[in-house]
Amino acid sequence: MKIAFSPCPNDTFVFHAWVHGLIPGAPELDVMYADIDITNGLAANPTPDTPEVMKISYAALPWVLEDYALLPCGGALGRGCGPLVLTEEGLTDPAVLAGRRVAVPSERSTAYLLFRLWAAQNVPGGVGEIVVMPFHEIMPAVRDGKIDAGLVIHEARFTYQNYGLNMLTDLGNWWEGDTGLPIPLGAIIARRTLDLKAIEGWIRASVEHAWANPEMTRDYVMCHAQELAPEVAQAHIDLYVNKFTADLGEDGYAAIATLLNRAAEEGLVPKIDPALLR
Repeated sequence: MKIAFSPCPNDTFVFHAWVHGLIPGAPELDVMYADIDITNGLAANPTPDTPEVMKISYAALPWVLEDYALLPCGGALGRGCGPLVLTEEGLTDPAVLAGRRVAVPSERSTAYLLFRLWAAQNVPGGVGEIVVMPFHEIMPAVRDGKIDAGLVIHEARFTYQNYGLNMLTDLGNWWEGDTGLPIPLGAIIARRTLDLKAIEGWIRASVEHAWANPEMTRDYVMCHAQELAPEVAQAHIDLYVNKFTADLGEDGYAAIATLLNRAAEEGLVPKIDPALLR
């Protein structure tokens, strides 16, 4: 079975057991390691060679739900793990972003939807140019004055201070305060033609195996996270692998529907059929 997920510590932690043949009855995996921007595109334009199971952004779901089903486990959704808007030091008023250039890692990401929804409430007149930029280039670009602000995700939560940057807002805190719901970040999807219950079971077994045997995952996790210190990789896992990774539950599904419905109202994504979410 072909699968695509990122080399980030949370994904390699979650899928370690299945990738290494430790889940009884699960098929052998042919793994493609790819950033979420790539898998978003693959899912939106599938071919016979496109992986059957993928990690994509929840923001990309409206374009793929006809062909792919959302699975209730394996993804990234939680609290206290939101994207950050970074600026140079000393800037604390969101109004400074009015008409400014903002770098984002993708326009089909939960981070981008949260940013646009937040800006609609907090930036009079709206931001200026949106510049899509590879994730690893955003913080240096803000530091060097090439861009006015940057939207960052993942391990940048733990490293932005190293660039002398200021956190203008934590979009996760804003979202949770505004909705009371967790933040939907990365979704696991599978082709609707497959045995979805079986795949769900194998993923959940892989998650539970990783939680029960974290030491077994470390070499694999660090092999794909060579630029991260072990403590940063562990902090990444602790933040993004949580109860919602084992099962979305009612709060998880409510968070996904709220995000996508609000984004559709703003014209950021197509409207979804609620029946396709489950």
